[in-house]
Amino acid sequence: MTMMTRPAIDPKAFRRALGNFATGVTIITARAPDGSTVGVTASSFNSLSMDPPLILWSSMKEARSCAIFESATHFAVNILAADQMDMSNHFARQQPDKFAGLDYEEGLGGAPLFPDCAGRFQCESYAKLDGGDHWIFVGRVVGFDDFGRAPLIFHQGSYGMVYNHPDAFANSDPAVSEDTGTGRIGNHGFFLMLQAVRAYQARYQPKMEALGLSVIEARILLVLNDLAGLTTEQLVTHLHTPETEAHAALVNLEDRGLVAQDGDCYALTEAGHAQATRCWRVAEAHADEAFAGLEPSQVDTFHEVLRHLIR
Repeated sequence: MTMMTRPAIDPKAFRRALGNFATGVTIITARAPDGSTVGVTASSFNSLSMDPPLILWSSMKEARSCAIFESATHFAVNILAADQMDMSNHFARQQPDKFAGLDYEEGLGGAPLFPDCAGRFQCESYAKLDGGDHWIFVGRVVGFDDFGRAPLIFHQGSYGMVYNHPDAFANSDPAVSEDTGTGRIGNHGFFLMLQAVRAYQARYQPKMEALGLSVIEARILLVLNDLAGLTTEQLVTHLHTPETEAHAALVNLEDRGLVAQDGDCYALTEAGHAQATRCWRVAEAHADEAFAGLEPSQVDTFHEVLRHLIR
């Protein structure tokens, strides 16, 4: 009798291959019968059934937090938004009290629920399944919140954000596209600049929306990050937008605790500076993407031309 042997699997190569599947990022929380709380960062969350409403996630059996999830009557799934990367990192680290100083509310069974997430699910513990070196926890959803915020994602060991695929939009009329590239309109600097700005912003806007910001709100954060203490009128000169739109954006940012007003002037809060840093990172990455394929000298010349036109 011939025995068939399975080929050995390289764990590192296996993990890299699995990393091709992009996932969301969650923080799973629970409260044990003795009152202790636990929270872990997990990308293994998934839907399981609509009737009854079931979800699942998995935890390594050797994890210190696993025993609490095994004994808890309820657990909560906090789906992180694109601007909550720090929360993910915080709960991925081992520390004495992960909840110290954090804002949260108690959900069903005492499971902590975090604000500003993309969504939240409160679950009754339904089943525990053996999954090799992991336990698969199944929860019956008894309550949920859908905040509609763009989610944080994880792919090949790095965090990412969700952007709409360009092919998901309806194609523009080919005849219109052809007309704009010919004749005087297609060769006039002013019309070329208008088209370039529209194309640049069309790809930039969804990236800001993934951070929960409009383009104007993002511009305000970027300007105030370098020039604190500006009035609305002074901001408008840098934003190139109507004052009414700038004022509406400032109200939104102030309500979210990103901007504070002192008299007639505005400045970033600590949270605003953190969000501005994220905006700059996205803006710089977008510029690198837009100018990919050009020589550095060409980009420098482009910047010189823009500065010349601004004078």
